[in-house]
Amino acid sequence: MDIQKYISSGVLELYVCGALPEGEGREVSKELKKHPEIKKEVEEIEAALSQLSSAAAPYNPNEVLKSIQDKIGNKKVHRLPQEKRSRNNWVVYIGWAASIALLIGLFSLIKDNNDLRKDLNQSNAKKVVLEEEVNEAESKAEDAEGNKQEAEKMLAAIRNENTVKVKLKGQEKVAPNSYAAAFFNPEENKLIIDAKGLPEPPEGKVYQVWSLTFDPLKPTSVGLLDRFDQNEKKLFQLANANSSQGFGITLEPTGGSKTPTMSQLYTLGKVTG
Repeated sequence: MDIQKYISSGVLELYVCGALPEGEGREVSKELKKHPEIKKEVEEIEAALSQLSSAAAPYNPNEVLKSIQDKIGNKKVHRLPQEKRSRNNWVVYIGWAASIALLIGLFSLIKDNNDLRKDLNQSNAKKVVLEEEVNEAESKAEDAEGNKQEAEKMLAAIRNENTVKVKLKGQEKVAPNSYAAAFFNPEENKLIIDAKGLPEPPEGKVYQVWSLTFDPLKPTSVGLLDRFDQNEKKLFQLANANSSQGFGITLEPTGGSKTPTMSQLYTLGKVTG
């Protein structure tokens, strides 16, 4: 057997591409086991096809054709008799054509898959943004509705016939221009503070509301005006079960104090009527 002629015949390329009939494929497998030169040639063909596959991604069929042509052109070919050479060349061309079609189809499929993945990622990103916008809109709507309902409740409480309005005047030594109002309903133990006339508390400080009795003087904490800067209307509703004769508002450290800091008494008022 002339091994070089066998290698040059093109049958090994067809074998690697899986284009040989079953019987011929078995014959090639036998020759591989008997001749290391043939086995090495098959391995080189497989490696060349693998390199072509890598070189052709991303999708570039022209580069694939050029690489295949270069391989065919650079390969040393031993002349065969005219009749056998013509038949073998025809078989080789068919084999390479099948390989080219297979590679082009594979690269086209990879490109389509990458395009589809890209479109899917873009769609998912748009969906996430849209969901965030919808959630934000719903949250704002819920907040607005909640604030509206809360404002309506406070307004109803202020207008209740059992509610007493107490004017809280600014204290001369601390905040003479400050003012507030307390709306107290002793029947329902509700207290609403209108703090529109108070300045923004400095960082680390909070306003604290005190229920007062005057004989003897006894202050009792009612609560804090928390999140003062976030409350646009500056209306705060507190629970007050005390028998209040007056109310005062002091400026205290964050978290409040057990007793009022009298040097920081901003407003003070007495229940009348």
